[in-house]
Amino acid sequence: MKALVVRLDSFGDVLLAGPAVRAVAAQAEHVTILCGPLGEPAARLLPGVDDVLVWQAPWEGTHPPPVDEADITGLIASLRERAFDTGLVLTSFHQSPLPAALLLRMAGVARLGADSVDHPGRLLDVRHHRLPGRHEAEAALDVAVAMGFALPAGDDGRLRVLPSPDTATLTGNGPYVVVHPGASAPARAWDPGRHAEAVQQLADAGHRVVVTGGPAETELTRQVSGEVAVDLGGRTSPRTLAGVLRHADVVVCGNTGPAHLAAAVGTPVVSLFAPVVPASRWAPFGVPVVLLGDQRAPCADSRARHCPVPGHPCLGGVTAHDVVSAVHKLRKESS
Repeated sequence: MKALVVRLDSFGDVLLAGPAVRAVAAQAEHVTILCGPLGEPAARLLPGVDDVLVWQAPWEGTHPPPVDEADITGLIASLRERAFDTGLVLTSFHQSPLPAALLLRMAGVARLGADSVDHPGRLLDVRHHRLPGRHEAEAALDVAVAMGFALPAGDDGRLRVLPSPDTATLTGNGPYVVVHPGASAPARAWDPGRHAEAVQQLADAGHRVVVTGGPAETELTRQVSGEVAVDLGGRTSPRTLAGVLRHADVVVCGNTGPAHLAAAVGTPVVSLFAPVVPASRWAPFGVPVVLLGDQRAPCADSRARHCPVPGHPCLGGVTAHDVVSAVHKLRKESS
């Protein structure tokens, strides 16, 4: 059986599809992920994936491309050539799977399943109804189960990635705490000055601190690191970042892709979580977590990318001391 798993969103979203992918891989001879450019690095980290197709959908992301008939025709031809027997379209709770399902149906995929609140007509063979409040990782796995795929014996359903490298040459030897100050949306970001205060207080408390960030975040990581932390801003690939997070005692991070990567390597997370999306669905999955931030702030469930409330009250009330206390709590629990 050749199976296709579709998850067209960002890095963290694709990581959350991991348990569903493993369930499919337990029975399929070949598993392909169709993902967007932002999700591609995560797709290549997932166990059970044999092939990755990258396509930017005109209905996904904050800057979707225009609808291009030739681009869509090319995708359909590529999918048809691969002759998939079955397909799972995975989406977030607020998204529709039907545009992708239509393309897969046009490409000749024989059996399709997805969560859908909309009537799918002939687009889906299995129309699953998501359980209320289900975490995104669990909801994706539920779709796989509804399609007849189950995790193999001994698989606990947590997030996982392929083995990561030893990163001691980057971080230095000995225990450390990772602080990742960046976020994919400004509404989800804690103040850089507060991050710098937390790094200083962690260092004052005797912790070695490693600050991580992408190539576009080097100025931010330099500011946050100050004179007391190892600054890895712009110096890690996704696979290398997995290694850095795996060896950390605790990761301090907002609701962004590295939080899910930390969960995938089994590291506890202090989650600076802005409630623009619900933590019940998006908090780091399957690892010890301390959730910081007012989850009942006026921005709750707004899905805003930029904070709609003056003063950013959901995260503005979190102090550096709160972060240090949360780090100590998680370290004590895991010791």
